[in-house]
Parts: sequence; structure tokens; C-alpha cells
Amino acid sequence: MKGFFSWFNSKTKIKRWMLLILVGVCLICYAMANIIEAKVLRPKEIIIIVASFVAGFTAIVVGFVYMQKRVLEILIEANNTSTEKGRKANLNIKGLIFNKTMYDEGPKVVVIGGGNGINTVIKGLKKYTNNITSIVAMPNIEHKQLPYQEIKDSIIAMSDKEELMKSLLNFKFNDKKLEGLDFGDIYLTAMNEMFDSPIVGLKKSTEVLNITGQVLPVTLDKLTVCAELEDGTVAEGKARIPEITYDKVTGIKRIHIVPSNCVAAPGVLDAIQEADAIVIGPGSLYTDVLPNLLVKNVSKTIKESKGLKIYISNIMTEPGQTDNYSITDHLEALFNHTDKDIIDYCIADTGEIVPEYVRKYNQEGQDIVLQDIDKATKKGIKIIHKHLSKIEDDYIRHNPDVIAASIMELICNDLKFRDKESTPEYLLVNSILEDELKRERKESAKIRKQKKKLEKSKKGKKKNSKFQHKYSERVEAIQTTVEKKNENQKLYKEMEKLDK
Repeated sequence: MKGFFSWFNSKTKIKRWMLLILVGVCLICYAMANIIEAKVLRPKEIIIIVASFVAGFTAIVVGFVYMQKRVLEILIEANNTSTEKGRKANLNIKGLIFNKTMYDEGPKVVVIGGGNGINTVIKGLKKYTNNITSIVAMPNIEHKQLPYQEIKDSIIAMSDKEELMKSLLNFKFNDKKLEGLDFGDIYLTAMNEMFDSPIVGLKKSTEVLNITGQVLPVTLDKLTVCAELEDGTVAEGKARIPEITYDKVTGIKRIHIVPSNCVAAPGVLDAIQEADAIVIGPGSLYTDVLPNLLVKNVSKTIKESKGLKIYISNIMTEPGQTDNYSITDHLEALFNHTDKDIIDYCIADTGEIVPEYVRKYNQEGQDIVLQDIDKATKKGIKIIHKHLSKIEDDYIRHNPDVIAASIMELICNDLKFRDKESTPEYLLVNSILEDELKRERKESAKIRKQKKKLEKSKKGKKKNSKFQHKYSERVEAIQTTVEKKNENQKLYKEMEKLDK
């Protein structure tokens, strides 16, 4: 009995719908009573009876629908494991499908690269699917450090509790015997030795940590990244390439890996073949992105894959690697080292960044990647222009939400083109995209309203308010989101016509 009465608790929010059903029953009974008692039905009485029937029936249907909906939400909240600031998240009805079932049926996305760039993409993608594979480099052991940093960073990005996972994996031991190592290094080494296989050990490691997706090293072979500079100098080692290039004031002509016949790690080629989308970058072009593509059969498998091939362009150039580079320069470097068919789409930033932040990068020898869209388009690559940048701790970063939404829009359009609008992948992704668009519209309307109010109150004053200074760039970005989406939709339709 105690469990029965708990359904009537104020937190369940069910009593209101029961009351609505009761009101509906009363209205129908009232209408029936009038029919039975009335000897003659006049027009006025007929209208009252019909109105009572309609209102009563509507109240009963609405009450039952929302009561069942609320019961399902209670079941979700009772069984939900995701938390929000230490408390169980208050989920809606979509959580029953999306959190428990459909995320496992989401699109298969492979992300290839390294550094902060690839992890930014993962942070955005995990909102849409659990089927994410991060393929990263596994460099040689340097300075007595185990070669797990790229893997640890991807595990952190895939975790639901990023800060806690980051603290755990990067925890430094005080014991002198373990000096220079952290928990993540020891944990991954122990799992590898326990299962006598780096791949199996890594898979089991991620299962224990309960992360979204999987992380794979591109190869288990020991390799060295080398760069041939324009003056003929050969720089060896991932860390030394930008230093030597910068010191010699010359550019990189070509990079290669030693040995050149490194074999892809088990699972890498299979993941690429099965992917709905293969995302390359963003990241350091010559030291994080290209080395992965030079491993035997990786670029060949990407080319032959039926999945969408997407390149995420860098926002800023890198000293000693991509000085004065444009979007076209980045694409040509990819093509020269692999094949033109390795990319279908390039998602590029609009370059609309607050000048004061750009000047900060200029002082360190960096600049905005030149947006030569027309020239890049002539290369046969479809360019998706988006406002990708955001300011985080005074640094220019890729916006994970915008990147993920752009990738998922492409996947949705591809599924529509193949008449797969009823598949779990499409239903999941399209629903989340619609929710994101609604959220952006609400945020945009709210900020516009606040901005107008502040402008009105500050009319006649030259000095900008703190709100205007802090959010002016964000306001402009949100306002153009819908326009950009419409432009991209037109591009998709044109591409469909060409494909037909």
C-alpha cells in the first residue's frame, strides 16, 4: 500500500492528470444526465450537452496521454545513471529511447587525428551517438614517458564526466619510484599486460571506465615522423619538426613515416569500412593528421569506404607547420600525401573572430587560415561554411556543438537521399538536431531582446556595456545559424541533383 500511495506524491506530478480525467468524466455524466432528464431538447440545451461531451472526452484523452507519459518519465528517472552536478538528471520522455537504446543504434563515426582538435569533435559527437571510434597515433617512448597521452585525451573526451576522468587519468604519484608516470599510464600498461594485447587491453580499459565509443591506436608498430623541408633538410621526430622548420625559416615539403610499411592496428580498417562518416582533423596537419593517413592501407580504405569523408579545417595557422596557409593549402597537402578522393566535404570556419584575440595569436606567429573558398571549391571539394570558432579562456577554439551538428546534418541528408528516413540513425540524429535548433533560436531571441533593452537604456552613450562586449560575437553567430543552415540545404539539394 505504501508503494501505491507514493504515486500520489507531489513530485510525481500525476495527480493533476487524474483530476483532469475526473473532470472529463463529470462533464460526460452531466451531459448524459441532461439527455435522460430532458423531455424536450431545445437548441440551447443541445449546445450545452454537445459542448459538455466534447470537453469531457477531450479532458479524458489528454489526461490519459499525459499521465502515461509522466509514468514513463518516472521510470526513466528511476533507472537513469547519468547525473547532473552530482544529482540524477531530470529527463524527459525522449530519454527512455535515446539514453537507453537509440544511441547504440546511432551513426558510426570514425574520427582520425590527434591533439585537442580530435577531442573537440568527440565532445560534440557523443551527444548524438555511442558509435564513435577515435583513431590516434601511438608515438615512440620519449623522455621515459609511456606513449599513451593521445589515448588518454580521447578517453577523457568520450567520458560523461570529463573533469573527473581527466583528474583520475592524469593523477601524478608522489612515490619516487613512479616519478614521471601517472595513473593513466600505469592503468593502461597493466591492462595491456593482463590481456597480453594492446588492442584487447585498451578495449577492456574503456569498458571498465564506461566511456562512449572506442579508442584505437592507428598502428602498434614503432614509428618516427620525419619531414623533408623545402631547403632539403630532414627533420626527425614529431616534437622537433616545427622547431627545426621555424628556426630555418622554411616550409615543409613533405612528411613520411619510418618505417614506411607500418601496419594498421587490428580493428582500424574495419572501423573505417563500416563508418557512416569519417572525420579527419582538426589538428596539427603534419604531425597529428597526416602521419595517421600514411600508415599502410589507411588512406586506401578511407577512399574505398562508402561513408562520408569530411575534413575539419583548422581555424588558425601553426608556426613551423602551416605558416600563411589557406584552406586550399591544407587540402592540397592532404591530396599530395594521399589521394584526392579521400575528402568529400570540408567544413571551414567563416573567419569572423574578434580582432583583439587574433592579435594575441599574431604575436606568437599565428594567423587566421585564409578562407579562399572559391579556389578550394574548384578543387572539387564541397565546402560547408560555418561559424566554427568560440572564445574559451581567451583562446580561439573550435565549437564542438557546431562541428557535431554540421557532421550530423550531412549524415541526415545522406540518409534522406538514400530513403532511410525511418531508420534509427535518422530518427535519433534528426530529433536532436531539431532540439538544438530550437534551443539556438530561443537563445538568439533572448540575447537579441536583452541587447535591444541594453542599447535602448544606453542610447546616446559611446561606451559599450559589459554584456555587449562579452556577447556581441555570440549574438552575431547565433543570428546567422539559420541562414547558414538554409544555404547548406541548398548546396545539399544541388549535390543530390548532380549525383542523380
